[in-house]
Amino acid sequence: MKIVSRIKLPIEKEMELFERKFSRSMVSNVSLLNRITHYVVNRKGKQMRPMFVFLIAKLTGNGEVNERTYRGASVIELIHTATLVHDDVVDDSNRRRGFFSINALWKNKIAVLVGDYLLSRGLLLSIDNGDFDLLRIISVAVREMSEGELLQIEKARRLDITEEVYYEIIRQKTATLIAACCAMGAQSVHASDEEVERMRRFGELIGMAFQIKDDLFDYGNDHIGKPTGIDIKEQKMTLPLIFALNSASKKDKRWLINSVKNHNKDKKRVKEVIAFVKENGGLEYAIEKMKAYQEEALAILNSYPSSPYKQSLELMVNYVIDRKK
Repeated sequence: MKIVSRIKLPIEKEMELFERKFSRSMVSNVSLLNRITHYVVNRKGKQMRPMFVFLIAKLTGNGEVNERTYRGASVIELIHTATLVHDDVVDDSNRRRGFFSINALWKNKIAVLVGDYLLSRGLLLSIDNGDFDLLRIISVAVREMSEGELLQIEKARRLDITEEVYYEIIRQKTATLIAACCAMGAQSVHASDEEVERMRRFGELIGMAFQIKDDLFDYGNDHIGKPTGIDIKEQKMTLPLIFALNSASKKDKRWLINSVKNHNKDKKRVKEVIAFVKENGGLEYAIEKMKAYQEEALAILNSYPSSPYKQSLELMVNYVIDRKK
């Protein structure tokens, strides 16, 4: 059995019901919108985010979920989908998970409006049911995601990212949404403030590890295949490169910055940068940091009694680190 199916086992029924509720939450009187949202729903990924909501709700709610849990998962998914649609416009990206993006099929104007529509559906789903505590969780996440993107753009222009700034960028850009899913799951079953915060931190740690793993894919290895160098081409300062820069001599530092700034489209030069980062311990350092986040997340789970939900969450934490793509 595939690992994702094993993770989903204790919440299989909930996920099936969630998919039906989620499809209904997108319905509009405008047929063009229904065509587009139908396209979106049928091209969803592994659905890790709603899985986090349900698993955490069951972990903290004695194995129970309620209507608030379903609404919380739907709000997360609606608002997350809205941000992806807008991201594809911002990045001028024509593909999403191997399929054409909405802006590639229907152009930017429609994509922006669809993103706005999904955002408003998420907000109204919470407001109409008085779930203001859940709405607050996701609203904070959206604010942080926007700040993280803008911070990265600001820093990419100067290539002066310190390790601390890098952690802040990935915390806001990636980890904050997974943290929101976990906080949402606990909040939906009326867990204590302390437990909601503990679950938020758990999600944040997984998100940090997840992003560092993504950064490592750029450098490739025996398990992953060829290095891609995409981050270098896009002038993204990731942890392996930041570490290599910080420990390099002045001369090497100048060469590295010049390579990323002015020769990032030169395949040979990008390969040389990748080789330099590898030779100077960049990958080992990033792996060590990633594993520290993983261990801290598992330590939070260890305080809970054994259950199928705890087991699935442990699988999830390890899957984030061990995945091949």
